[in-house]
Amino acid sequence: MKYSVTGLILIIIGGVMLADNLGLLRVNFTHLLHTWWPAILIAIGISFFFPGGGKRR
Repeated sequence: MKYSVTGLILIIIGGVMLADNLGLLRVNFTHLLHTWWPAILIAIGISFFFPGGGKRR
């Protein structure tokens, strides 16, 4: 499950970057990174609390 989510996130990021390169979408990645870096760190930290993709024994 974790690999599916990671793969999906990478596909979405790649699609957005491709759309930006083709001129279909205008995204300022530097501004987004400067704005959202705390949320990214929080999401990574929360993911450490749930190892194994939510599998329970």
